[in-house]
Amino acid sequence: MGMTLAEKIISEHAGKDVHAGELVIANVDVAAVQDGTGPLTVQEFKKLGIPKLKNPERSILFIDHASPSPRKELSNTHTVLREFSKEYGAVLSDVGAGVCHQRLVETFVNPGEILVGADSHTCTSGALGAFATGMGSTDIAVAMALGKTWLKVPATFKIEVTGKFKPGICSKDLMLHLIGMIGADGATYKALEFCGDTIENMSMSERFTLANMAVEAGAKAGLFVADEKTKAFLKSRGREDKFRTIRPDSDAVYERVIKINAEDIVHTVSCPHTVDNTKPVEELKDVKVNQVFVGTCTNGRIEDLRIVAEILDGRKVHDGVRMLICPASKDVYLQALDEGLIKTFVEANATILPPGCGPCVGVHAGTLADGEVCLATQNRNFQGRMGNVNGFIYLASPYVAAYTALRGHISAE
Repeated sequence: MGMTLAEKIISEHAGKDVHAGELVIANVDVAAVQDGTGPLTVQEFKKLGIPKLKNPERSILFIDHASPSPRKELSNTHTVLREFSKEYGAVLSDVGAGVCHQRLVETFVNPGEILVGADSHTCTSGALGAFATGMGSTDIAVAMALGKTWLKVPATFKIEVTGKFKPGICSKDLMLHLIGMIGADGATYKALEFCGDTIENMSMSERFTLANMAVEAGAKAGLFVADEKTKAFLKSRGREDKFRTIRPDSDAVYERVIKINAEDIVHTVSCPHTVDNTKPVEELKDVKVNQVFVGTCTNGRIEDLRIVAEILDGRKVHDGVRMLICPASKDVYLQALDEGLIKTFVEANATILPPGCGPCVGVHAGTLADGEVCLATQNRNFQGRMGNVNGFIYLASPYVAAYTALRGHISAE
């Protein structure tokens, strides 16, 4: 029986051939936590009574969700992670370095590896051809201690996308379209395996966006075949020697095959308060916004900022609209500075936030007032997601975000 990408990667790490539905113990290459989930991981790790980390140089602690800290209570949790890093030799990614998922693809994860992280959007690294998935804090404590984890091998949905996008359409539109099609629980505990000529022609940035939001359809992982674009990305990050390609077998067994014509994708928006509540921009032009947020692990990369800067260049954000821009990492921030993008944003009256999660989790920086509407490039719009249950969050691509900021209402032109 042929194998999917997920089955092949997990088989390598389990030391035997495995298939969908099997329970396995698999070796872990990288384990990660962030400042919201990390303190519990530290607590549970110490309960195990194991004196050292199995693989300290690949156990990563990220301070990104409340970065910098807005309250003393959160500052104290940051101290827990900093002290654990010093005591056990784990890698610390501190305030200002960026969002964990962006940092993981930039620096830590390679094709064919297994990454487990105490954050649901850990699946972002699947764009590199890794099996990357989110788990609970206790699971990550065990993975850090033993270098292993247990999991059920997921069945796979094959997402085959062919054709060429219309001008201005982004991979974010494709992903929102897919989630609207199958539902927020339509792929629960499945792996999404993306393929087709549209996918092959995508930049790594676009692939990261797709992998990042796989969990918004309930998926355990979002996977891509590592190719020459993956190799070029790894080379740009000093990891060309880590490149390898794993391909699904031609007779791999998929639970479902979904075929999408890229030419059919339009500018798509997720409306409050669920990601699968999708509509085309054309139906939402009467929706006025108070805030536009560009950033996060979904669309805070340099390619996303370039799209926004090109649209904003020489223009001003609409009166009454606050536009917040948050680079996904320090490296993205530096590149945006070098390319003059930050100057363009500031001249357009946008506000620049330090690298990190920013307003996405509602902890600080950009919390909505009662009744306010925000259009964001993030991945979730659950009620209260941006710090106020009385706020309204719409999700869209950087392209739509830029035009919305200029017009004062949801727009793609």
